[in-house]
Amino acid sequence: MKLAVSGKGGVGKTTFSSLLIRTLNQQGKHVLAIDADPDANLAGALGIEGAEEIVPISEMKELILERTEAMPGTVGGYFKLNPKVDDLPEKLSARLENIKLMRLGGVKKGGAGCICPESTLLRALVTHVVLARDEVVVMDMEAGIEHLGRGTARAVDKLLVVVEPGRRSLDTAEHIRQLASEIGLKSIAVIGNKIRGEKDEAFLKEHLSDFQFLGFLPYDEALIEADLTGKSPFESDSPAVAAVKEMAARLFVS
Repeated sequence: MKLAVSGKGGVGKTTFSSLLIRTLNQQGKHVLAIDADPDANLAGALGIEGAEEIVPISEMKELILERTEAMPGTVGGYFKLNPKVDDLPEKLSARLENIKLMRLGGVKKGGAGCICPESTLLRALVTHVVLARDEVVVMDMEAGIEHLGRGTARAVDKLLVVVEPGRRSLDTAEHIRQLASEIGLKSIAVIGNKIRGEKDEAFLKEHLSDFQFLGFLPYDEALIEADLTGKSPFESDSPAVAAVKEMAARLFVS
């Protein structure tokens, strides 16, 4: 099972991703977790010790040079378009029980020079984990799905879009679906988050009526407190933990 999680910044996709990953781990599944959102901290949400010390792969200059034969940030020149990456999940992942986590990081744009070596390595790595790995793969993406290409997208079993009751979140969900359709990723489900009651749930169902809903997570102070104290949401007493377990069961049945 290969899953990608996306959504507007701040909707709680990293919270959902961490709950899903920890749920699958508890069920005895081996999970390769990919933090592909440079603004998120999936390691911390998972409860991995020393999360703040994990160096993103996009910042590993020596590794990028070794694998692509080009110095990151340099302008022009030749580099390998198909760098070796199959050993990286074992070498560069942080561990927690049955979970391996890799933090991709971001690639600087604008005046930072040539971004091709960094982008090439990250894209090759995502392609490898989606096409060649036999674990469950859960990717916490940015609001877009830039790390996925056409060939990779076809192997993703489900794109999970986290939304909250709000117009901007709805617009982002539509945008993500458009991006997904352009690369052939058609299996999409929505998770409603920060739900305060039936009115919020009905709002999302009305405005995203042509989306499949996987489930809903409540607005819960316990999740906020877990974030403030650096505790994994999975270790909180939030009803969201049970809700995600039900979603995981639906995912693996379908």
